Amino acid sequence: MMEERRIFLPSPKLSQQAHIKSMEEYRALYRESIDDPEGFWARVAEEVEWFHKWDRVMIDDFAHARHAWFVGGKLNAAYNCLDRHLTGARKAKAAIMWEGEPAGETKTYTYQQLYEEVCRFANVLKKHGVKRGDRVSIYLPMIPELPIAMLACARIGAIHSVVFGGFSAESLRDRIEDAGTTVLICCDGYYRGGRIMDSKATADAAMAQYPGMQRAFVVRRSGGKVDMQKGRDTWWHEEMAAKDIASECKPEEMDAEDPLFILYTSGSTGKPKGVLHTTAGYLLSVKKTFELIFDYHDGDIMWCAADFGWITGHSYGLYGPLCAGATSVIVEGSLSYPKPDRLWEIVEKHRVNIFYTTPTTVQACMREGDEWVDRHDLGSLRVLGSVGDPINPEAWMWYYTVVGKEQCPIIDTWWQTETGGAMITPLPGAIPLKPGSATVPFFGVELAILREDGTECEVNEGGYLVIRRPWPGMMRSSFGEPEQFKETYFVQFPGLYFTGDWARRDEDGYYWLMGRVDDVIKVFGYRVGAVEIEHALTSHEAVAEAAVVGFPHEAKGQGIYAFVVLKSGVEQSEELKKALADHCRTKIGPIAIPDHIQFVTVISRTIQGKTMRRILRKIAEGDIGDLGDTSTLADRSVVDSLFEGRR
Repeated sequence: MMEERRIFLPSPKLSQQAHIKSMEEYRALYRESIDDPEGFWARVAEEVEWFHKWDRVMIDDFAHARHAWFVGGKLNAAYNCLDRHLTGARKAKAAIMWEGEPAGETKTYTYQQLYEEVCRFANVLKKHGVKRGDRVSIYLPMIPELPIAMLACARIGAIHSVVFGGFSAESLRDRIEDAGTTVLICCDGYYRGGRIMDSKATADAAMAQYPGMQRAFVVRRSGGKVDMQKGRDTWWHEEMAAKDIASECKPEEMDAEDPLFILYTSGSTGKPKGVLHTTAGYLLSVKKTFELIFDYHDGDIMWCAADFGWITGHSYGLYGPLCAGATSVIVEGSLSYPKPDRLWEIVEKHRVNIFYTTPTTVQACMREGDEWVDRHDLGSLRVLGSVGDPINPEAWMWYYTVVGKEQCPIIDTWWQTETGGAMITPLPGAIPLKPGSATVPFFGVELAILREDGTECEVNEGGYLVIRRPWPGMMRSSFGEPEQFKETYFVQFPGLYFTGDWARRDEDGYYWLMGRVDDVIKVFGYRVGAVEIEHALTSHEAVAEAAVVGFPHEAKGQGIYAFVVLKSGVEQSEELKKALADHCRTKIGPIAIPDHIQFVTVISRTIQGKTMRRILRKIAEGDIGDLGDTSTLADRSVVDSLFEGRR
């Protein structure tokens, strides 16, 4: 086991101002949230506005893969993100600050302005027959019309299903077909890395394969010429400017357990899975996690650098910040175009206080060099966050020292599309930090690490990460396939939610995520986490990135195959491969020595920046015939180049 002994204490100044000020305060609140979850979450629920209060706080029935929150309560997510902020000075406060890719193209919406835009588009939807319970697919880039459309759906009780704007026609078709949508919101084109992407042509190809589509609202973004199908396609701006469209729209009173949105995740085989989230539990979960995990205070500027096509963007780019009355920055296009410092330029320009991104983005910035960061005044930053794959300790330290100047805590969060919000996370003013550890569970999250036989693991023994009881933000079902929900999450350990992740808990009670269960490698019968070997490799001075997978091995059961990206200027050699193998032996032990090391220039990742180990295993095995669902791959050509390199 690779040990991390560095510990970083919260600064006294930060702790003094924080919502949760000490480890003792965290422990007391955590114990209360576990011993009295109904009382704890009922207090949280008082922080939003209800049309009708709940009759019962929760139904806990994990034994039958069922749970519910705030039963009988009535509320509206858009109302809580907009209307309730309009009674005082906050109506003139910036809700969204948008940065387009073409330099200098920006737009700010106050809460009042965003409210009016959302109401107008809600009325457009109603005019065209969209009603409560209908599914609306949204296929847009990161432009203001995307959050406007999401909130407009929530306002009238329609269920939105955001599809990442870079997906192919086939991926879009699969998602609109599964959701049974009759309305699509798309655009003519958008900007990405200096190019204009022809989005409408992709949407047309998807709709041509799905006869159920009745209406498409098209946002004019790039100004390019597009085909508009008569009777189906209509321009967003023309609909919004119509004389009969008012800037007020009464919010629909939604049941607490009514669906809010569907978000699709990719499976290893077959079609994507529709994760269904409901209104009250999700909204309260993301509001409270946003406020406490990022220690939000009124006036802070939040930038969650995730596309709204992913759960991170839903939770911490839109619903969490707006429900809390915060200002959220959204950015179109590439964060490294036209120069590698675009990201830091935006932080400086908008005086961002809370920045949340992926380890992949941090590693990419680290490879570009410190000078791009040092060109900018990042003194506004107070909290830095990480989401996605576990962040390796060396990237953690670079983020902490170079970006945060040792003044900003690194909030390394673990959660899933299915959980709705962060589940394991530090709290900035209370929890000492260990590079590479997501630290401790959030309030109301009761975890266990189990062996295959269901018994609890010892300290520092790797095992299956499970959750013992429901929490408000948890998904309610797989859309249209409730049995799949039960079979995926509640069969392995009956009565417990199976996360599909492998983890260990150290002597201080800190959790270390070791990758998906499929990413644990069994060498001579001993289990070693792929993430742990990756951390060992990236701790070597020559290595920028690493991805590790297991492959069938006649003698060992499974061997270790490492894909390694070297730092700029480092030459590949057999001697370096041997040095890296010895480094793994020193850091972890003989069991962690890679059988094969393949030097590569890029690693196969999803569009969100997660390592696509399922694909890498296929390459390690020499078989890329059937890759399953590849819709979330950032670049399919990378797979071919990695396979060629293997050969």
